[in-house]
Amino acid sequence: MNGIIPTLLKKYRDLLLYGIFGATSAGLDFFVFTLLVNYFGIHYITANCISIFAGIATSFTLNRNYNFKVKDNPSRRFAIFLSIGLCGLLLSNAILFLCVEILHVGNLLSILLSIVVVSLLQFLANKYITFKTHLYE
Repeated sequence: MNGIIPTLLKKYRDLLLYGIFGATSAGLDFFVFTLLVNYFGIHYITANCISIFAGIATSFTLNRNYNFKVKDNPSRRFAIFLSIGLCGLLLSNAILFLCVEILHVGNLLSILLSIVVVSLLQFLANKYITFKTHLYE
């Protein structure tokens, strides 16, 4: 039994770290969103755009330096990461609009749902596109 846990940790290291860094970035995203909406009175879509950019920058930096440790082509990798993040932003705004304006769900519950859905999709895209070992020019 002693060998199973270390084997699983080694096998799923990237996924675990991505999850930890994703949770950190999502937490920052949620914190910034909440702060902007509740304390500064900024419209939820504008606040979402700002908070997502904070999460994208944090996630890229952490994953690039500590998880995947892929340091070649940083500008190109960030451009890809940002593109995936912007697609996530569009999806997130669509989820927020649907939840808040159509379904009349509260802002905070809506952003939590958005973060979960978008984060899962972005994990797959970043794992197989942004941080693959060989980035073709």
